[in-house]
Amino acid sequence: MALPTRTLGSLTVSALGLGCMGMSQTYGPADRDTSLATLNRALDIGVTFLDTADIYGVGHNEALLAELLRTRRDEVVLATKFGMVPPADGRPGGIDARPERVREACEASLRRLGVDHIDLYYLHRPDAQVPIEDTVGAMGELVEAGLVGHLGLSEATGPTLRRAVTAHPIAALQSEWSLFTRDLEDDVVPTARELGIGLVPFSPLGRAILTGRLDPSAIDDKDMRASMPRFQGENLARNVDAVAVVGEIAEARGVTNGQVALAWLLGKGADVVPIPGTRRVAHLEENAAAVDVTLSADELSRLDALRPVGDRYADMSRVGYETPERVG
Repeated sequence: MALPTRTLGSLTVSALGLGCMGMSQTYGPADRDTSLATLNRALDIGVTFLDTADIYGVGHNEALLAELLRTRRDEVVLATKFGMVPPADGRPGGIDARPERVREACEASLRRLGVDHIDLYYLHRPDAQVPIEDTVGAMGELVEAGLVGHLGLSEATGPTLRRAVTAHPIAALQSEWSLFTRDLEDDVVPTARELGIGLVPFSPLGRAILTGRLDPSAIDDKDMRASMPRFQGENLARNVDAVAVVGEIAEARGVTNGQVALAWLLGKGADVVPIPGTRRVAHLEENAAAVDVTLSADELSRLDALRPVGDRYADMSRVGYETPERVG
């Protein structure tokens, strides 16, 4: 089986990817066997664009993918990220995108993944202390060395993208984008398209709220969503009510809520490649079937009118800021 393909810059990927973070953190205990079954099934049905990061499970996620890559590397378009630093000695983690750290981080990921190259290497977040040109310039050296095929950024603003491409071509921008996260549509998306940068939406299902299957009572203190304003109190209740329109469209079409939400994103352009995350084969297969759903103009209009209540993070300071100008 094979899904249609799309391009991110000059990189060809499956039209839908798989976000692997939840296999190692955030949504409950890790389950190696279940995760590997889902990863193998993803490749079997043509979902070959796999997304991870060195911070996911503090290396656990990359090590998990290594078990798959040992036998199926040639089938995978492999993306990973660097830049986030885990907490240490009781202190909060942060972002470190200094040029001198770039190669060290890449080589550590290569060791954990058990591969000799990464197809798409992202900066996980721009570093507010480091000019983006300096970080991307150092990342470009990885391409020259054959360790990395293409470069990407995550959660970068339009101006940051313009500065980044002066140092090296950028294939993809990974940012949160869904029916419930629309802030990048005014400036970031047009800028990316002007620069030939593909778009990789993470959390395209609104961290499960758009599926219609979210049980609010299941969000406990161990769930990352508990810290997010849109999943708290009255905000959560109003947001659950708001997604009723997704369910109405899904029921009329005989598909699932999640397939409608993904079809909405896929319909935004041939340069859009969502990466819904899941640990379960059934949800993987359901998500992949969204590529066959084409929404009408009326359905798109109804969905476009959706807006969430509450910010996506309690602290938005790491999203949308500019890095300092490089001097000299």
